[in-house]
Amino acid sequence: MRKLFTLALMALVAVSAQGAKKKAPAKNANKPVFTVIKENPITSIKDQNRSGTCWDYSTLSYFEAEILKKSGKTYDLCESFVANKTYMDRAVQVVRLHGDCQFAQGGSAYDVQYALQHYGICPDDAMPFPGSLYGDSLNNFNEFFSVLEPYVQAVAKSSAKKLSTQWKVGLQGILDAYLGKCPDEFTYEGKTYTPKSFAASLGLDWNDYVSITSYTHHPFYTAFPVEVQDNWRNPLSYNVPIDEMMQIIDNAIMQGYTVAWGGDVSSDGFSRKGLAYAIDTKKTEKSLQGSDMARWLKLTKEKKNNVIDSLGCTVPEITPTQQQRQQDYDSWQLTDDHGMLIFGIAKDQNGKEYYMVKNSWGETGDYKGIWYMTKNFIAAYTMDYTVNRNAIPANIRKKLGL
Repeated sequence: MRKLFTLALMALVAVSAQGAKKKAPAKNANKPVFTVIKENPITSIKDQNRSGTCWDYSTLSYFEAEILKKSGKTYDLCESFVANKTYMDRAVQVVRLHGDCQFAQGGSAYDVQYALQHYGICPDDAMPFPGSLYGDSLNNFNEFFSVLEPYVQAVAKSSAKKLSTQWKVGLQGILDAYLGKCPDEFTYEGKTYTPKSFAASLGLDWNDYVSITSYTHHPFYTAFPVEVQDNWRNPLSYNVPIDEMMQIIDNAIMQGYTVAWGGDVSSDGFSRKGLAYAIDTKKTEKSLQGSDMARWLKLTKEKKNNVIDSLGCTVPEITPTQQQRQQDYDSWQLTDDHGMLIFGIAKDQNGKEYYMVKNSWGETGDYKGIWYMTKNFIAAYTMDYTVNRNAIPANIRKKLGL
């Protein structure tokens, strides 16, 4: 009896295994297979979670990579320190302008550089772990900003004839409660530092860092503040033609530098699985004709993603132009909604080149927190980026007076 039961059980397992094999999804021949051309060292991937602090995570990651290149040392710098200092500064500006500007979670790469230069920095473990002060395991700004934004607006729109200085004390209390209090002094590897002395010990020259962009509403080879709301400190970006904007990135990567990228990831071609293409929607739409699917513009986001996934590295792409970049910017099609770190170049099985990009959403997607973004995507959807001036080709640097 026991023998019969054992045989029956083995048969059942065998049938189940065969069924499982039949249900296994078919391999997609169009899924990119990457070969690395150049990959520069980066620090570990972090998770900004439910916070609008990509600008903070990506730019600190950039400076960590700069330190790695210069000294070989690995640091984990504190995003909460930068956010605490930056949100206070932004609130001060909003109050000075009586609320006639935006107070929001977002920011720019320059905000991080400004904080490092003016306030210093501390290691990540010198402040409470993100979210831990309010019982979360990572950042969650939902409650935080639902308290912070109305507070700032109430002060900025106050009918008082004269403001007291206590509004800053109250605001600092909110910042410290959710982000942690910035230390005046701390110990790192057996040595005592202030935030400023620690920043100075990193060995970086803040004059080395410049911002690059590419638009036609300002003359090329001049500098201007890119007109987006989160660029509230109004730092200058050097304006170059689109082809030179891309040459700078390529040269930086090949010379061992990384790039703190800011741009638009709201397009259909940006996948949560770790890929980004500058999709040619007209050609993609044509590929659907004759099927039982709706045309491209009528598809849901989920179905669009399925089409993109199935096409994989064969998805039709646009060739970005200077004119199209400007039109998209002026019509709000090109927006400033995410910051990431470009650190390498790879190619797929068809020879198409992609940038290897570090995200701050944890180890998500098919590539564990790394995105592969085509050069066409970066050319089309870059708002601006920060790079070491020494990474810029000499002929372009000369045109910019650098």
